[in-house]
Amino acid sequence: MIDEDGYLTITDRKADIIIRGGENIGALEVEEALLALPAVAEAAVVAAPDARLGEHAAAVLRLRPGHPAPTLDEMCAHLERAGLARQKWPEELHVVPEFPRTASGKVQKFVLRRDIAARAS
Repeated sequence: MIDEDGYLTITDRKADIIIRGGENIGALEVEEALLALPAVAEAAVVAAPDARLGEHAAAVLRLRPGHPAPTLDEMCAHLERAGLARQKWPEELHVVPEFPRTASGKVQKFVLRRDIAARAS
């Protein structure tokens, strides 16, 4: 929402914004580009801790059966062909057999962020 003074207030899905060195990256835009990869059944992009930038994007993918996981280089080449700005490219790639989900089936991105942060520690 934007108030009468022109200030922006995020009221929902703040966690879907990755702040990389002061620049906001919308996870949905990156996820949609990743879903165009033939091997990808589902994609989630979350913030990962970064010592220099504060946060960077990490892609978590669930693959289609029988498809090999793309490498980080293959993923970046795809994102370049898709026209996604380089600063939005995920700097990490993780493959999971299933996503953690709520009872209603929504991906629990906070669990993904926590697991990635724990690996970085």
